[in-house]
Amino acid sequence: MAAPRKYPDELRERAVRLVQESGCPIAHVADDLGVHREALRGWVRQAEADRGQRPDLLSTAEREELKRLRAEVGELRRANEILKAASALFARELDRPGRSRDHDRDSW
Repeated sequence: MAAPRKYPDELRERAVRLVQESGCPIAHVADDLGVHREALRGWVRQAEADRGQRPDLLSTAEREELKRLRAEVGELRRANEILKAASALFARELDRPGRSRDHDRDSW
């Protein structure tokens, strides 16, 4: 679970808008609004990425998709491990000595 956000979304949006529209340095806007300078710098960078102005950064939508895909990969890996274990169990069961394979096959 993600940690709660220290700053409300409205404050974030307002701060980013002030930096972009005023042309004032991030440090000045951050001090005026009482937010950490590096937090505001990150918000501005993310807003630029979301608008396609920062090809070196992932947009918010791309970050969400990456998070979803990583979770899906983890789930699929766990499912594969379960299937591998089950197939190994069935293979051992079929290879046990003293059992007639023809008899087992007829009971299927």
